[in-house]
Amino acid sequence: MKKLLSIVLTLLLTACGNSELLTPLNNQQPILAFGDSLTYGYGAATAQSYPEQLSQLSNMEVINAGISGEKSKQGLERLGALLDEHQPQLLLLCHGGNDVLKKQNLNSMKENLAQMIEMAQSKDIQVVLISVPGASLFLPDIKQYQELAEQYNIPLENDIIKDVLKKPSLHSDAIHPNAQGYRLIAEAVYALLEDNGAL
Repeated sequence: MKKLLSIVLTLLLTACGNSELLTPLNNQQPILAFGDSLTYGYGAATAQSYPEQLSQLSNMEVINAGISGEKSKQGLERLGALLDEHQPQLLLLCHGGNDVLKKQNLNSMKENLAQMIEMAQSKDIQVVLISVPGASLFLPDIKQYQELAEQYNIPLENDIIKDVLKKPSLHSDAIHPNAQGYRLIAEAVYALLEDNGAL
């Protein structure tokens, strides 16, 4: 019995260790939140965007680098200069929503996101991926985000935007959260950072 308990405990500890994909963050370098209107905070006041609310939760500098309407190809062209300018310790990557809405090729979107991840990792910047759901009625998962998270061994927040968009009380319009919705996104990202050893 003792041997069995020892094996179970070892497996649990190993599982816990494997779940922490990030190293602890410091207070000297910023976090860069990069994306489109969901990062920008469209539909709410500037102070109520998810990056600003995450900054308040974490007591860390979180730079909002979201641009409404941007597709992943444009994001790829923009990211390098921002990484050089701000030298963040962590990239929160929430991109691809406009590719989905405009029915762009999702494998092309995946390749653009892959290049963004590689760009950050080549500069020793940690990456967290935040997915958007499909644009159909039931807001299905988009497999490309999971594939990227597995390929690059990075944390993926795969549920919160879908969960927010399923509740009209959390919307500012059909596709954007309101301040309360952005708060829930910030809280989910904060929890993911905690669970993965960053905070």
